[in-house]
Amino acid sequence: MEFWEVVERRRSVRAFTDQPVEAEKLQRILEAANAAPSAGNLQAYEIIKVKDRATLQALVEAAWGQEFIAQAPVALVFCADARRSAGRYGSRGANLYCLQDATIACAYAQLAATALGLATVWVGAYDDEAVSRVLRLGSHLRPVAILPIGYAAESPAKTPRRPLQDLVRDFPQKSTKG
Repeated sequence: MEFWEVVERRRSVRAFTDQPVEAEKLQRILEAANAAPSAGNLQAYEIIKVKDRATLQALVEAAWGQEFIAQAPVALVFCADARRSAGRYGSRGANLYCLQDATIACAYAQLAATALGLATVWVGAYDDEAVSRVLRLGSHLRPVAILPIGYAAESPAKTPRRPLQDLVRDFPQKSTKG
């Protein structure tokens, strides 16, 4: 699939079939995430791959009842690794760069899944501590996004986007004075 087609086709899908995600496709998604740029090339994140039904259901509970998480055959949980980034960048690395790293990796995974004919939805609404307990994350890891992945059982319409003139601003702004 051509890049612009991938961008156009990506939707937030919240209903999945029970068809499993092929191992090769999941591998390609993980490779795309691994190829994402990161601050200082540190890749200050970890990806937790969850296929276990009981763990997926526990993530549903941690995400305040978002049942579609457990409907997907697999979910990737992207976690910022503050310790990895802080070593080089101090508090800015621990508080920002690692979050950016995990976010970019998740975005790459999401686009890769779309390119492979799979569906995803970015989940950011959850209790951080509950997700950390479910996945037994160390104190240096912070969950940033849950990405359920599977085959779509729905075809959501394209959502409206802000017009570019409302989203992008020139700098310096052009003076309105004559």
